[in-house]
Amino acid sequence: MFEIRIHGRGGQGVVTGAELLSVAAFDEGKHAQAFPSFGSERMGAPVVSFCRIDDREIRLRDPILEPDALIIQDPTLLHSVDVFAGLKSDGYIVINSTRSLTELGIADYVERFPPHHVCHFGATELAVRHVGRPVPNAALLGGFAATTGQLSLDAVEKAIEEKFPAKIGAANIAAARDAYEIAQAA
Repeated sequence: MFEIRIHGRGGQGVVTGAELLSVAAFDEGKHAQAFPSFGSERMGAPVVSFCRIDDREIRLRDPILEPDALIIQDPTLLHSVDVFAGLKSDGYIVINSTRSLTELGIADYVERFPPHHVCHFGATELAVRHVGRPVPNAALLGGFAATTGQLSLDAVEKAIEEKFPAKIGAANIAAARDAYEIAQAA
């Protein structure tokens, strides 16, 4: 089983991101589940969402405490929430930031992960350029697909296409494609 935890803030598409991951996995013939963890948070409050992917039926319903991958949609959470809690030693990290890992203050932490398991890029900038709004989730899913190899870009694109109306879907797919290319080149 491959488990993903997504950290972000209310309004950034954290819940939708997990849902899209699960749909993409399902479209590839896998079993998947997605679920959020939030209370009465308002727009901008920290939010966590989870996704599990497996070749077999998934019966677990617990929050993911030891993820195989993290998607961090808002880098301001890096030092205010323990986003790295429980991350496996060979885990993957995808961060929405144009700042270097040193500037983010996590270079020492992430250097212990295998090469190419840590990816950071400006997903918000890609979203603004393609979608016209600072909602980085689709771009981060493209980066996730390239970094982890757990899902194909085609599956991510199909999930986006199924979720959003044509024009918005096409814009999000363009952001995901750009992010995929950036992550592959990293």
